[in-house]
Order: sequence, then structure tokens, then C-alpha cells
Amino acid sequence: MSRTHSTGRRTVVANRSTTTPVETREIRALVRAAGDAVVAELTQIGPADSGTYLGRGKVDELAEIVADHDARRVVVDGELTPSQHHALESLLPDETVVIDRYRLVLEIFEAQAGTRRAQLQVELARLRYDLPRIIESADEGALNKQTEKGSPVYDVRDRIDRLEGKLADLPNPAEQFRERRREEGFDLLTVAGYTNAGKSTLLHRLADDLSLEEARIDDDSNPDGSEKNATAAVEDRLFKTLETTTRRATIDGRPVLATDTIGFVDDLPHDLVESFSSTLSEAAAADVVVLVADASDPPARFRRRLEASLDVLAAQDVEDERIVPALNKVDQLSRSERTCRLEIASESLAQSTAEPIPVSVLEGTNLETLLAAIRDRLPTESATIRMPNCDEAMTLVSSAYDRTSVETVDYDGDEVRLECRGRPSVLERFRRRAETLERGRA
Repeated sequence: MSRTHSTGRRTVVANRSTTTPVETREIRALVRAAGDAVVAELTQIGPADSGTYLGRGKVDELAEIVADHDARRVVVDGELTPSQHHALESLLPDETVVIDRYRLVLEIFEAQAGTRRAQLQVELARLRYDLPRIIESADEGALNKQTEKGSPVYDVRDRIDRLEGKLADLPNPAEQFRERRREEGFDLLTVAGYTNAGKSTLLHRLADDLSLEEARIDDDSNPDGSEKNATAAVEDRLFKTLETTTRRATIDGRPVLATDTIGFVDDLPHDLVESFSSTLSEAAAADVVVLVADASDPPARFRRRLEASLDVLAAQDVEDERIVPALNKVDQLSRSERTCRLEIASESLAQSTAEPIPVSVLEGTNLETLLAAIRDRLPTESATIRMPNCDEAMTLVSSAYDRTSVETVDYDGDEVRLECRGRPSVLERFRRRAETLERGRA
């Protein structure tokens, strides 16, 4: 896995919340994942100030902290409007750079982009995010000249146009991959949901070639509470890659390609993610989408994340009938807590045909029910294929074992009868091959 390069920037983190305690562990871990050193923090209880996000008194306190610690950067754990960003930066010591949580996440994505497409997508997302902030910070005279060649605003807009053109010209390897795999007889399954909900563990449960112990390493979060491990967890779990992870699985005898998407990030506007990551488009093309929700989250967070996940999938045109909601980690809940999460999920899915399934992927609880729900959504057709008993027929039977769920193979003298279930397109191809063999015998 690639790592972000340490910059050694001295950074102050700031966070506010309407409730106590004001949590800073995750934003500290994000900052460290970006390669910065956290030298101090500032927290505030109360609603966001419309002008400076933190309020003038807290901003003055923040300015003192920045100066005392010789910090070069302030990271705010929230979303700053362009005007709040400009106001906050203007009230801090000269040359202090202010970024919010979302801009920080984009930096980490940028460091992890491994392909040319991903690099262009991340740069495009960053420029789209920065443009309104550049406009906000520009003086009126600069704004009047923003259409002139060479102005910062013009340069950014021109670069955005060129990046969009370059991306439009690039072939989409994901589409090519999906088309080829479907022709080969694979069903496509996507595992989606928030980070640390158990997506990687489920992928390992499903995969033919991975161990559950690897899944424990991927999904367990910071067992000893150390900041070092928290930083590693953020790098390894949230931002391991911008590309999808795909493994072969077998469900009810059917060959399936299971893809673990990039985890949804709490409070991150998903239009930012969608603008540079092709990951979510995997869900749109999948036969089945398993939406993994962390049932051990507090009720309010559980509801918010589940509904946000459903909104993201709906935006990708994923129909309800393709979604299998898996409420994971129920082994950590009491009977009443489990009932509460099921009621919340049922309310969130009230307009959907999907039924929530309580599971513990790590413990293996209720996985048979989950697999049955996945199987029921796979495109399936049954076929009885008759062909002459010859070497070519044996090759077709071998292919059927690889590409379908074979129920019976009967050898009756000079005839072979194959009964199997699978994708309609695959079965049709097998029928045509059998007809060719039959014509050859005649």
C-alpha cells in the first residue's frame, strides 16, 4: 500500500460540537495520515458561527495557539463555507494556511491515487473545491479581471475544463472489466457502506482465496487506543486505495466477483467523492449491492448513516430490489438494542422492498440468511442441455462448473444431459454450443 509522505508541517486542529465531549481523535489521525504533526488543539461547544465558524473570541484564542506553537496550518474538523474560510484565515497570523476536513481528505486521496485516471480525478475534485474559495479570497479588482488570461480564477477554470476533457477521452477500464466478466459468466456483487462497518470482513468471508484473519486486521479499529494505531487505522481502512478491491467468490455454486468499495466517510459531502472516484459506479453496475451498516453505532448515528448510504446508492441509480441491507455487529448489542436497530432500519427502508438482515460477519451469525438474500437477487435461469457424449461435451461441462451452478450431469450412452442454473446469457451460449455439437453428430 502506498503511504503519504511526511511533510513535517506543524498543525493545530480545531473542532466544535453542540454536545460534549468534543472529539478530536479522528481528525488528529487524519492529520497524521496526511503527514503533518499535530502540535495543539482547540475545541468549542456550541453552534457554528456563520461568520468565522468558531466565533471571534475563539478565533483570537486560536491565533494565540498558532503563534505560540509556531504552527503553519490549521485544520478544522468540519465544513467551512468559502466566506468562513476566508474570514478565519485573515484573522490568523500571516502565512497560516486554513483547511477543513474535506480539503484534508482530498489531500490524502491525492497521495493515494495510483493510476493516471485517479490522479486526474483527484486533481479535478480539488480544483472544483478550491475555486469558490479562491473567488472569495480575491479582491474586487481581481474578480473583475477573472476572465482575463493569467488571473488565478481563470487559470483554475481553464484547468478544470482541460481535466474534464482529458477524463472524457480516457477509456473506462471498469466498464471494460465488467463487460468481459459478464461474458465469462460471472455475477457482480458490490459491498458498500461506511468505513469500519465490516465491509472488508464480509469480502473475506465471501472470497474463495482470503482468510478471515486478514479481515480482522483490515476491519478492527485501534484496539489499544494509541494515536499511532489510530493513524495507521485511518490510512489503512479509510484511504487504502482509490481503486476497488475485487475477489472471486462462490455463492450457491455460482461464480461471483465481489468488490469492496471505498468506505463512505462520515460527514463528507459525497458529491466530492463521486466527482473523482469511479468506485461508487461499481454499485450501479452490480447485480447485487450488500449495504453494510454498523449496528453498534448509537441509534442517531446509525439512522443517519444508513439513510445517507441509501441516498448515495439512489444517486447511482441502484434500484431497491438490488440492495441487501446487512446490519452488522449485532453480537455487540443486547436484545433490546438489536430490536431498536431493526426498527430504525425498517423505518429507513419503509419505501423499499429490501429487508434488513441482522448479522455478525466476524462471528458468522446469520450469514446463511444473508447469502440466501444475495442468491435470490442474482440473475438466474435454469436449463437442461443435451449434447452428444464426446470430448467437446466434456469441455462444455467443465465450463459449466466454472460459470454456473451445476445441479446434475447424467451420462446415458451416447448422450450427456446437463442441468444447471446461471446467468441467462451464459446458458444461451451453452445451448448454442450444444446445438453445434448435435449438428456435428448428425
